[in-house]
Amino acid sequence: MIGNGSVVKEILKRFTKVYPGAKVGLDFVSPFELLVATILSAQCTDERVNIVTNKLFLKYRKPQDYLNVSQEELEEDIRTTGFFRNKARNIRGCCAELIERFNGQVPSSVEELTSLPGVGRKTANCVLSTCFNIAAITVDTHVIRVSNRLGLVQTEDAEKIEYALMDLVDKNSWNDLNHLFITHGRRTCIAKKPKCEECVVNDLCPSSLV
Repeated sequence: MIGNGSVVKEILKRFTKVYPGAKVGLDFVSPFELLVATILSAQCTDERVNIVTNKLFLKYRKPQDYLNVSQEELEEDIRTTGFFRNKARNIRGCCAELIERFNGQVPSSVEELTSLPGVGRKTANCVLSTCFNIAAITVDTHVIRVSNRLGLVQTEDAEKIEYALMDLVDKNSWNDLNHLFITHGRRTCIAKKPKCEECVVNDLCPSSLV
């Protein structure tokens, strides 16, 4: 970890002003829908996932619904999200576990969530922070990129970044960090050509091109 807690506090303060109302980019109405949507979001944009789940969540409303169709039918329904065979397998496995072990309900601990097929720490933390208001840091590709460019970390390892940010940021700001860093990564600190001239924290960023 190479970051500085006071610097992160200032970064979050500025992001809060420039990205009011920042929130998760996936559409959902329940913890279960967010769980499925987050599994689908691996190597796929939120925009594409939302297009798919707009129809998917009308057809599949509860865990048992995903088990009532064949693997092949579910694959076709989620094909455009990429890696559809593996995602369909994980969703069906996850649903079976939810029914068998959790009475069809999404659990509210990182240990229980990550015990489900296809659910890693990123997915678990996203569900916990968004649906249960439990403090957790979700490290996706945007958070990895923004954290490294800002000099807060010097690693591409998502779990190491998660724990580094946990040490740097007050716990009551963890959930805000998720939405603010992801929004900044989508709108300004984009992967191929960051908009440094528009960045509200370019004076604090060691990677700034300004």
